[in-house]
Amino acid sequence: MKIFDAHTHLNDTPFLGKEQEFIDHARELAVVKMAIVGSNTDLNEKSIALSQRFAELYSIVGFHPDDSKYFNDTTKAELITQLQQPKTVAVGEIGLDYHWDASPRDVQRQVFKEQLDLAHELHMPVNVHTRDALEDTYAILKDSKVADYGGVLHSFSGDREWMQKFLDLGMMISFSGVVSFKNAKDVHEAAIAVPLDRVLVETDAPYLTPTPYRGKQNEPGYTRYVAEAIAKLRDMPVEEVAAATYKNTLEIYGIKED
Repeated sequence: MKIFDAHTHLNDTPFLGKEQEFIDHARELAVVKMAIVGSNTDLNEKSIALSQRFAELYSIVGFHPDDSKYFNDTTKAELITQLQQPKTVAVGEIGLDYHWDASPRDVQRQVFKEQLDLAHELHMPVNVHTRDALEDTYAILKDSKVADYGGVLHSFSGDREWMQKFLDLGMMISFSGVVSFKNAKDVHEAAIAVPLDRVLVETDAPYLTPTPYRGKQNEPGYTRYVAEAIAKLRDMPVEEVAAATYKNTLEIYGIKED
């Protein structure tokens, strides 16, 4: 069995200097590949450095909505260079976050649109963050014709109806540890209904730790428990979920195995 953590932050502070340890532990749990996600110039660079250091890691770089207030001509030029590195596979994580409002909402929307334009120009998929902003995220993605270059809605936390709207745009749906939470009924229904060829699994580590380790720091290896939660909900072998999500992740990010 092989599992791909489609969205994790091994470039974040809790993992600093211990990356090999977490990669080894992930492999013990059958998690053999990871996409390391940036959110600003510094974390993007750290993602790229890790992907160049470790064969099983890939980079996703972009400006998170919280950091969109720092997006300007200079950082945009730097991002374009980062996006053209050999193991950079997507633009992200980009999108809207109306929960924290760390950047003004009009700035978030503008920077989201600019990065979608970049993805279109470079023909790269996007990795999208949305929190308390589903309507605006959907409207912007719909205008962007995301199906032309591909996209992932990461750590999906909406209901089945919202999932279908994003599927209709051509998006992939990625589930994090939230799908293992007992009271996440809407997410459970979405995980049962999503077509098996449109689903990914992720940790978003160090955040959103799945059951049975909820309350502790998350790590990439725990993607195993996300896959197990989906398998249990769908009443199917975890090996089938692992195989499908692994294949889907390779395809959406354009990764060819040796």
